[in-house]
Amino acid sequence: MSKIIEKVDVICEHKSDGSVIPMRLRFQNEDGEYETYNIKGYRQVVHPESQTTNDGIFVVAASTLHFECMILAVGMKRMIRLYYDPRTSGKWKLAI
Repeated sequence: MSKIIEKVDVICEHKSDGSVIPMRLRFQNEDGEYETYNIKGYRQVVHPESQTTNDGIFVVAASTLHFECMILAVGMKRMIRLYYDPRTSGKWKLAI
C-alpha cells in the first residue's frame, strides 16, 4: 500500500468549465521540512462508482477528484496521486 500524506498544499487552476488542473504541490516531510514539486503532467482518473482505491482512499464517484501526476524528484520522473474531496473542507491527500 502507498504512503498517504494527509496535509498537502496544492496550487491549481480552476477553469471556466468547472474542471481543475493541479499545478504545484507542497508538503512537510518526516524531518519537518517542506518539499515543493511542480506537476509536469497529469491525468484525471474518473471512477464510475464509489470505491476504495489501491491507495486505501475512499473516493465518491460524484465528488472526489483523483489525479495521477508526474513530478521530478531528485532528477527522476515519479508518479504520485492526488485526491481532493470538497466534502472534507477542501483538503487534499497525496499518495506516494
